[in-house]
Order: sequence, then C-alpha cells, then structure tokens
Amino acid sequence: MEQYLTFFSDHPMLNIAWFAILLMIIFTSVKIKMSPIKIISTQELSFLVNRENAVLVDIRDENDFKARHIIDSRRLAKEKIAKNDFASLENSKDKPIIVICNAGISAQSVANQLLKAGFTKVNVLKGGINGWVSAGLPVIKK
Repeated sequence: MEQYLTFFSDHPMLNIAWFAILLMIIFTSVKIKMSPIKIISTQELSFLVNRENAVLVDIRDENDFKARHIIDSRRLAKEKIAKNDFASLENSKDKPIIVICNAGISAQSVANQLLKAGFTKVNVLKGGINGWVSAGLPVIKK
C-alpha cells in the first residue's frame, strides 16, 4: 500500500491523466445510454423490421446502394439530407427509422437530423452495411 502512495505522490501528472481518461469514459458511457438515438445490432434490425415495420434508410451514394443494399431499404440522397428534406419519410414519423451507412459512423449525424425533424424512434445500424454483410445476412445486388 505504501508503494502505491509513493507512486501517486511522485507522479501527479500521470494521476491527472488517468483521472481525466476515467471521467471521459464515464461521460461517454452515460451519453450513449441517455441518447434517444440507439445503435442497434443486425438482430435488433431484423426484429424491428418484422415486428414494428421499421423503415430502413440507406444514406450511401447511389453506386454503393446499387452494388448492394438491404432488402426493402430506401435510399436517401445526400442532397436531400443537406436540405433536411425528409418528405419521403413523413408517413413513417412514428415508426422505427434505421439509418444505414457504410460503417455506422456517418449515420449518426443523419440520425440527429431526423430526430430534430420530429422522428421519434431513430436508430443506427451498428457497423452499417459492412456489419450486415459480415454477419452473412442477405443483400440485393443490382
């Protein structure tokens, strides 16, 4: 125990760094848990589609969408996203919306926009289309 006290007293900057990292981890964890936007797995996506008629919104560019996309997903063009034009989704405001991108990262900002536009159940597919494909789940190729 004395060695720990000696270490802590000899290395105050290291202690501050560890404490800051711990606070950031706690803050990030709480923020994720409290966020109205949920990051869902491929299994949860299937459940939402089958049980609650979830709407799949693919935000990738047209070529990527044509190369492969999840069955029944709708493509939302970047131009419409930039203008906050979600008119094609207006009939689905109370249904779960699942935003899909390549890796699950860029979908977060679009999910935030949808939430601000009045959509109540916004989700992001963890891993995006890459996660879906790596799980061995079916895609449509055109």
